[in-house]
Amino acid sequence: MKELLQIYLKFFKIGAATFGGGYAMLPILRREIVEKEHWVSEEEIMDFYAIGQSLPGIIAINVGGCIGFQRKKEAGAVAAALGVVSPCLVIITIIAACLSNFQDNVWVRHAMSAVSVCVCALILDSVITMWKKGVKDKFGIVLFAVMLAAMTFTKANPVILVILSAVAGILCKSLRNVTDKNADKGGKDK
Repeated sequence: MKELLQIYLKFFKIGAATFGGGYAMLPILRREIVEKEHWVSEEEIMDFYAIGQSLPGIIAINVGGCIGFQRKKEAGAVAAALGVVSPCLVIITIIAACLSNFQDNVWVRHAMSAVSVCVCALILDSVITMWKKGVKDKFGIVLFAVMLAAMTFTKANPVILVILSAVAGILCKSLRNVTDKNADKGGKDK
């Protein structure tokens, strides 16, 4: 029970400090979960992000659920998901109660503008980190370019693009394995 409470509180802290959605959460997750707690590795965080993006729902909850599940199975997943969501519920409840008093306040509008800029910086940091971890070779660069073009210039469903990327990765790895085995056989024959 103590570890479930620890998971809940850690994700409550992350949820309270995350503005701008799941991508903005990545730098905070890296610091809190990877560097401080050592619950998962950088590679696992990136894998959980990939899973979280392809599942329906909110990325932050999906990623938190994956990390919680890895720690304490179903109870850990629930604790992490509730931890991520709880600050939002509290904040939204307070905002809803006071919204009419603040919605036209110039200070609030300026503050939200500044928060938007900060969120852009957090998302850019996440993109750079994901690039470093995910794009490792020429195949990755080509796949990135193709998927970026598909998302930018078509109305392709993102889920379909994720599935196509997975299939392309499997095919590429399989072809590399066959090529490597053939090269090894050729070297042994000589």
